[in-house]
Formats: sequence, C-alpha cells, structure tokens
Amino acid sequence: QVQLVESGGGLVQAGGSLRLSCAASGRTFSNYAMGWFRQAPGAEREFVAAIRRIGDSISYADSVKGRFIISRDNAKNTLYLQMNSLKPEDTAVYSCAARPVVFTISYHSSSWTYWGQGTQVTVSS
Repeated sequence: QVQLVESGGGLVQAGGSLRLSCAASGRTFSNYAMGWFRQAPGAEREFVAAIRRIGDSISYADSVKGRFIISRDNAKNTLYLQMNSLKPEDTAVYSCAARPVVFTISYHSSSWTYWGQGTQVTVSS
C-alpha cells in the first residue's frame, strides 16, 4: 500500500501561484510513477501532469503546459506541482496518484493504483 497526502491548496487570485505537495509513505517512492489529476464540480476527473523517474518521462495536459511544473524529490518521498499564472478554470480538487514505475504514464485515472484525498484549489477572477 502507498499512502498519499496532498497539501498546499487554497484560494488565490487569477494570475497567482500555488505549490501543491503530495507526501507518500508505505512503499519505496522511487518505484512509482506519480501524477496529478483534478476534478471540477460537475466534471469528470482529468489528467494534469505526471512524472516517472527523475529525468525521465514527464507529461502535461495541454491546458496547463507552460504554466504548471511537476517535480519529485525521492529523498523526501514528495511530489510537487508548481502552478503559475492560475486561471479561474483551474479551480478544482487536485489529487495525486501513484502507479508502478514499470508502466508508462497514463492519462486515464482508472490506470492509477493509489490516490490521495485531494486538496481544493480555488482561483478567483
């Protein structure tokens, strides 16, 4: 089992920045690819970004490319999402997810094994 706990969400004005963190425990963190997904009210959960190993595959949704940066610190067992130039349409619950690193990055939430409880991000206009 891998336990994931997100933090760093909050209320920010459009154009502002936030950094989300996802602390992992339970298994060897570096053995897992990590991803961020988000779900807005009334919408389906959508892929945001994912990273396999450090220096390996990184992928972003087109909607966040150039604004968000995903990174991981294996020594701290922590995943990050730096969100810049935030827009009201970025408002959602953001969740981190994990899947074994032997697999390629997947954009489908059903392909991810472990999930955190989520953290709310609200961007005001």
